[in-house]
Amino acid sequence: MAAVMPAAGSRPPLDWSRRDVEQMIGFPGGRFTRPNNLFTGILGAILASGFYALLLPFQGTMFCDMFTKRGPTPYAIVFLSAWSVAILLVKWLKLRLQRRALDHHVMPDDPAYVLSAATVEPVLARLYATVDDPRHFLLYNRIVVALSNLRNLGRVTDVDEILRSQAEQDESMVETSYALVQAFVWAIPVLGFIGTVLGLSEAIGQFSGVLGGASDVEQISGALKGVTAGLATAFETTLEALVAALFIQLAITVLRKAEHEFLDDAMDYGLRYVVGRLRILPEAVST
Repeated sequence: MAAVMPAAGSRPPLDWSRRDVEQMIGFPGGRFTRPNNLFTGILGAILASGFYALLLPFQGTMFCDMFTKRGPTPYAIVFLSAWSVAILLVKWLKLRLQRRALDHHVMPDDPAYVLSAATVEPVLARLYATVDDPRHFLLYNRIVVALSNLRNLGRVTDVDEILRSQAEQDESMVETSYALVQAFVWAIPVLGFIGTVLGLSEAIGQFSGVLGGASDVEQISGALKGVTAGLATAFETTLEALVAALFIQLAITVLRKAEHEFLDDAMDYGLRYVVGRLRILPEAVST
């Protein structure tokens, strides 16, 4: 890995303010891989509208009727599903940007370089030349916190502990960033069951009307169409919800695995290139 030093007046190689997907569109960027809920909600609404626009050429087909003629529940399922997709998409894009920090080596290239309280400044200068604001990059935020502590307190032995403490906080933050989409995975099947109840209620009501008002077979046959429509609402909304929740949960699992792999790589980076360069110098021992 090699650090690319920008020329005077040029933008750093890692420019969060211009490369973060939310910042690019004008929304406040969420911390690290945490998405902005307002932005993802708007994006979800756009995706849901696009889905229904794609259904327009298929009006009258069974697939289109599943989402347009089964009451209000399918619309809610599609919106929450689209919002979930938007959250996961934004998180994936933000994770890609965070991983780019691993490609830049902020330590001096000299193999004899020893990191200590007296030699922190060149590392910090190199780091600030690589990124516009280290606070927006999980890896560099860890390094800055650890090196600032080393510079101010001079205790080499604290650096490893600080990096591990930051790693625990980052892992907790990653887990909480999935709270909203996990809530949607829970809510979508519930909406499907609500659609089932509404459909069965409609079917039972229609069937009661058939038994009470029909006098011949033809009338009964015609009235039973309303009963089957209610049953279709009952079962199709549940099918839509379960399929949507299944695919969203699978996507969450894949993305969460990728995020944890990044956390492991960031921890390895810190141990290899920061902790591995630490030395307790004789003058530090004497003091």
